[in-house]
Amino acid sequence: MRRALISDVHANLDALSEVLRDIRSQGITEIYCLGDVIGYGPNPVQCLDEVRRSCKLTILGNHDQAALFDPDGFNPTALAAIYWTRDQLENAPGNQAMINKRWDWLGELPRMHVEDGIWFVHGSPREPTNEYVFPEDVYAQRKMDALFGRIEKYCFQGHTHIPGVFTQSGEFIPPEDCNYTFRLSSDKIMVNVGSVGQPRDGNPKSCYAILTDDAVTFRRVEYDVNSTAQKIYDIPDLDNSLGDRLKAGR
Repeated sequence: MRRALISDVHANLDALSEVLRDIRSQGITEIYCLGDVIGYGPNPVQCLDEVRRSCKLTILGNHDQAALFDPDGFNPTALAAIYWTRDQLENAPGNQAMINKRWDWLGELPRMHVEDGIWFVHGSPREPTNEYVFPEDVYAQRKMDALFGRIEKYCFQGHTHIPGVFTQSGEFIPPEDCNYTFRLSSDKIMVNVGSVGQPRDGNPKSCYAILTDDAVTFRRVEYDVNSTAQKIYDIPDLDNSLGDRLKAGR
């Protein structure tokens, strides 16, 4: 098995293009996307089309879900981006059949996928779409016990945009602390694969993971952050803070 795991693209086409280029340069053809293809960023239609073409599996993220249904629990900046994204999808170039095909694809995305004891979700194994699992949650013993109690082997997720490995013994291991490669064993782990389009760990480079039979390797990929930020600044309905945070990686 050699599979690329991406997540949280957030309509950032510049980042997605560079990550896909990096994946293909390594001869990897099987890509799983763990949700939030859209939301926040300036290129929702192009990113949705690219993920549809490139990914073997895509999981429903909370921003993907919010584009389909009445959004709940979003701050005003995120909410404005959701409504703008809906408008872009509904009024995209092309015929109505293509527009409907995009909406149908979003509406058919699974909330989770399990194969050979490995879980793929957006949020967590307990609530696949919306639950956050932050690094500091390793100190919330009851929560971590509940999450690990649901999985058979490994769980791969996104949502927080913070990459790293959660161990059942109560550690969170950032990529830097394992030299970007974590060796798999019989121990249960949860792995956040990071974010392609809006990293939040202080590093503005895109992040994704490569899963093999014996390891998880994290990859950081540079893209033109300033170009994407400027696209956001040029769209009145997207708050400038969405561009600023790309530059800060926060």
